[in-house]
Amino acid sequence: MNRELFQNAFEKGMRITENHLKDFEGGFPAPASEHNRYPKIENNDWTAGFYTGILWMCYEYSGKEVFRQWAEKQLESFRYRIDHRVVVDHHDMGFIYSLSCVAAYKITGNEFAKETALLAADNLKSRFREKGQFIQAWGELDTSDNYRLIIDCLLNLPILYWATEVTGDPSYRKCAEKHLETTRKVIYRPDYSTYHTYYFDLETGKSAYGATKQGYSNESTWSRGQAWGVYGLMLNYMYNKIDSIPDEWHKVTDYFLAHLPEDKAAYWDFHFMDGPEPRDSSASAIAVCGILEAYKQGVCGESYLEKAYEILESLAKNYAAPENEEVNGILLHSTYGRLLGDGIDECCLWGDYFYMEALMRVLREDWKPYW
Repeated sequence: MNRELFQNAFEKGMRITENHLKDFEGGFPAPASEHNRYPKIENNDWTAGFYTGILWMCYEYSGKEVFRQWAEKQLESFRYRIDHRVVVDHHDMGFIYSLSCVAAYKITGNEFAKETALLAADNLKSRFREKGQFIQAWGELDTSDNYRLIIDCLLNLPILYWATEVTGDPSYRKCAEKHLETTRKVIYRPDYSTYHTYYFDLETGKSAYGATKQGYSNESTWSRGQAWGVYGLMLNYMYNKIDSIPDEWHKVTDYFLAHLPEDKAAYWDFHFMDGPEPRDSSASAIAVCGILEAYKQGVCGESYLEKAYEILESLAKNYAAPENEEVNGILLHSTYGRLLGDGIDECCLWGDYFYMEALMRVLREDWKPYW
């Protein structure tokens, strides 16, 4: 492990975060940058928690109060959002609230943050559909065009396990486990590539068909979706230790690793292995976190750990943002929605977060994740 490289990379990301705090005073970075500079938006997107999570990691690493103060200042915004239902008709409660409010509670014991995160867990649980046994991803409940789950939700389930731990109410965990079971039944193809999203019949709840909203085609493999599988399976295993997950994890992860280009930064869809299509460095950062957690859980051996280091080293050497006034992100060359024309070859907030989390994991082996 190139510890010096990783330490310098984390500390550079931390300096970028501190130097640009005022860019986002009273708000949050947008999901994707524009010419590698994030505009400021309100707390109304699925990505807000990633920024607060970066602040918490910077605080834990450095002990600098400025990071804690800015992170705590944002807690009122997260409470307002759930109380007033500001764009919360979706499954992304974990992305928004695990990295902001659960993190605040775990680090500081903040009861207000705990109560806020439990409200988010309630909202996520309310989206569980008995017909089909899954958490509906987006939109108005029980509508045929939105009666589906998505692979991303694997990373939102930890807030439900956590809610059971702190309240003693088993209904949260039960919801997570049922959604996980359904996802595992439908999301894999025979080669353990993954669908982005999977539809169910509204009347019967029977599984219908796989599709994509982000990938190249319904039958291609969106690289970030595959990465959600690599990390999401491990975050669930961290809580439930289901015996059959490690075998699935190896197959999903092997597919991801086998489809990386030479420099280890994934193309936005694995339909592409070279050429002019944009990369999605965020997918590689997410997968590194999943491999590091798998190693920590005893699910994989040294060979996977070495591959994680190789990916992270390439990201640190070739994809890390420079320190200057023109760029206020941390990880370059991510892609939000290629076919949607959104955030192409830019910094993406979750890419910044998972890159920093991966670095934090290798630098502080005793670090406790916020999921």
